[in-house]
Amino acid sequence: MSKIKGAIIVNKDRCKGCALCVGACPKDVMALTKKVNVNGYPYVEITNLDGCIGCASCAIICPDGCITVYKKKVEE
Repeated sequence: MSKIKGAIIVNKDRCKGCALCVGACPKDVMALTKKVNVNGYPYVEITNLDGCIGCASCAIICPDGCITVYKKKVEE
């Protein structure tokens, strides 16, 4: 049986720190940082990439399209 593993890439320069993706993630794999990007906004960082299931809830809810989600099958 295979399992789906996700990978998330956040475009930190475009992120405005709205944190909608943080609330939308069912596995709590991302959080808002205290650091700021080139535009002066705090941005989202991945805190637990191993927990990502690739559901793409974060990418769907992002109003600025800053998140790209990749999925791959992992054999158990």
